[in-house]
Amino acid sequence: MVVFLADGFEEVEAVTVVDYLRRAGVELVTAGIGTQMPTGARGIRIASDIEIESLDEMPDGVVLPGGMPGSANLAASGRVGDITRGVMKNENMVAAICAAPALVLGGFGLLRDREYTCYPGFEESLSEGIFLDERVVVDHNLITSQGAGTAGEFAIAIIRYMVGDAAAEAIARGVLL
Repeated sequence: MVVFLADGFEEVEAVTVVDYLRRAGVELVTAGIGTQMPTGARGIRIASDIEIESLDEMPDGVVLPGGMPGSANLAASGRVGDITRGVMKNENMVAAICAAPALVLGGFGLLRDREYTCYPGFEESLSEGIFLDERVVVDHNLITSQGAGTAGEFAIAIIRYMVGDAAAEAIARGVLL
């Protein structure tokens, strides 16, 4: 699994997902877009494991943190688009939070006939997809969430999808979610 980090990413959304997934034993790498040391929306710099150019095979899942301009930077990356479309085509997990469902997945044409949620208001720019005003929405292999305040629930939904109910419940209890 790959968690993409572009300059302007929302720190809480990215770090919470990486932390919870690693606690659950999910193998993942963080991939920087254009740099191995992206700067988050609040000025926090995080060293990614690799740069996106180093990905040499299709991952079994992708996570797209939100934040601005992070989501716009993800949407502008042709490599992120190719990988995300490939993961979706292979019916593997695609997860996006905050502005990323609308700007990135919507921009890549991946929400057609799919249920999703996003940061309130961003859905207004989309004509495709079925918006649900819920904290986390799971539609088969597509997991979306609303924002930093839902990052824990979002991470648990990803764990549930990737590893199962028991692991998801154990991590949720362990972090007092």
